Amino acid sequence: MRLIAGLLVAAVVVTSVFARGGSVTGIAHVVDGDTLHLKTPGKTVKVRLQGVAAPERGARGGAEATRFVEQLAQGRTVRCELDGTRSKDRVVGTCFVGGAGGEDIGAAVIAAGLARDCPRFSGGRYRALERPEAAHLAYPSYCVPR
Repeated sequence: MRLIAGLLVAAVVVTSVFARGGSVTGIAHVVDGDTLHLKTPGKTVKVRLQGVAAPERGARGGAEATRFVEQLAQGRTVRCELDGTRSKDRVVGTCFVGGAGGEDIGAAVIAAGLARDCPRFSGGRYRALERPEAAHLAYPSYCVPR
């Protein structure tokens, strides 16, 4: 019973830390072009890349975006700076391969023409990186600034 109570307290602490932002570092498992699962000690954290609109795996361009992010991050140490928001069951953040000063995964997938900038959430941070060949990718309505 003590173990269960301890685990519940730890889960609440971890959840409240993510709710305020902060960062998380772990070994990446790539779900698709804009979602990672980070394996941390004792927990897997689901992270949505902030400001990145990548196609789903089954959609046009989705397999390519997923493969690109896998080549960049799969099995590697990734650090995500969380913004304190959530998207479905995921925390949201800007993620980097290789620790401090590492490559911004969102910037890389957009610069490769495999995803689009989502200015409502990126603030336009990736706009200049968007490639003309990405124009055929679906542009979610939730990306339009309000």
